[in-house]
Amino acid sequence: MNLDWFKAAGIRAIKTMNLDWFKAAGIRAIKTMAQTAVAGIGTTVVALSEVNWALVLSTAVTAGILSMLTSISGLPEVKK
Repeated sequence: MNLDWFKAAGIRAIKTMNLDWFKAAGIRAIKTMAQTAVAGIGTTVVALSEVNWALVLSTAVTAGILSMLTSISGLPEVKK
């Protein structure tokens, strides 16, 4: 697999993506999603029945995706 275009884009971490990276990035993404959901519930709730669950869920999923993309630049807990 030719990774020259990754290097040209400045994404050097693609070569080091392995099972450890996916595990660490997944854990970070799940934590980010949980924190975002808690914040979304906390800012929209007056009563639990008034929470906009679709907004909370979509915001949490978006945060998880962004977390995975951010992890491409490197994870300190994954040794190269």
